[in-house]
Amino acid sequence: METITAGSWQGRLDAGLPRRQLEALLLAANDMTHKEIARQMGIAPDSARQRLDDARFKLGMQKTVRGLCLEAFKRGIIAPLMVALLVGAGNVQQMQPVRRPEAPRVQVMARTQRVDDVYLAA
Repeated sequence: METITAGSWQGRLDAGLPRRQLEALLLAANDMTHKEIARQMGIAPDSARQRLDDARFKLGMQKTVRGLCLEAFKRGIIAPLMVALLVGAGNVQQMQPVRRPEAPRVQVMARTQRVDDVYLAA
């Protein structure tokens, strides 16, 4: 399984997207704009937008770049780098259970009310 890394995301090349579309997708997942993606990849902003549109079409006509990133994440094409490193290395540790106190905590509430002078007319 061949992967590429961009920022804090890792993408799988064998999952259906070409290298440059996957690279644009990873940069978009790092919350970059089309201009920032183009600058990083060394292409024109319209080319970066077109690469993301092509990837959007391949993953089921997602309406937004955010939807594209979510769909790629759901399909396992991209993953946050720390999750990919943990799962790939097999060093997943079980979480320790949260210890609760033995006795339940008691909350005491007192209500006070101000009484004004009351005049009774007889």
